[in-house]
Amino acid sequence: MKKFIEKASVLIEALPYIQKFRGETVVIKFGGSAMENKDCYLGILTDIAFMECVGMKPVIVHGGGKAISRRMQEEGLRPSFVKGLRVTDEAAIRVVESVMNEEINPGIVATLKACGARARTLHGPTLLQAEKRLETDEKTGEPLDLGCVGAVTEVDIAPLIACLEKDIIPVITPLGRGRRRELYNINADTAAAAVAGALKARKLVFLSDVPGLLKNPNDPGSIISTLKQNRIKGLMDSGVIDGGMRPKVQSGVEALSAGVRQIHIVDGRLPHSLLLEIFTNQGIGTEITHDD
Repeated sequence: MKKFIEKASVLIEALPYIQKFRGETVVIKFGGSAMENKDCYLGILTDIAFMECVGMKPVIVHGGGKAISRRMQEEGLRPSFVKGLRVTDEAAIRVVESVMNEEINPGIVATLKACGARARTLHGPTLLQAEKRLETDEKTGEPLDLGCVGAVTEVDIAPLIACLEKDIIPVITPLGRGRRRELYNINADTAAAAVAGALKARKLVFLSDVPGLLKNPNDPGSIISTLKQNRIKGLMDSGVIDGGMRPKVQSGVEALSAGVRQIHIVDGRLPHSLLLEIFTNQGIGTEITHDD
């Protein structure tokens, strides 16, 4: 009997959050190690199916870096990264497009459907207008050529709205088109932030390989549970926010400026991390909010 009472208590704890977020859009960036572990993969997509079932409107933007690197190596191509971004030449962009469209995206859609949800592939180039992403060497100031790597300039939200109005979960590939129809590979964090901003989403969730933002990168227990936007620059200057976390946080700040209410960074490897962060009193990751 105790076990059933505990289950009921969990549902009661979740009730006010279910009521609060019913009808709200949540954009989820799905990537990292969680995509490589079968149990994590299924657990996250089950969480997302649950979110839709209780009235939320989830949108998925997925990555696929490790699968892309494997395919490149199989084809004799050497993966290369600059400032956390994949250098994408003409040969690499063909691999990226193939893996995203033929392997990763269909797998996510099929798994969501197996969980009882309705889901649909939305190819990034039909939604995301992009231009070549420009980066510079931090030491020399010289421009860096990343090849076919893009920055989002515009998001067509009409297909997304059409899905959400029919309770269909959109699953988006992080690719975009330039003005001359050229194809760009877009970092999934920045693509998710652009989509969340365009939709004025209630929440943007980054699934990460760490528990959240840590005061001490070597201490998983030093998690920063809640962070105001005005503290971010100081944490970047001091090196607390660094490495792969930097583009996530920068993308999150841009999304907040575009109208997103809250940013969450959670560990996608933790079972049911999405539900624990959104539907419990304590949460388990880092929440970034506006200053006011």
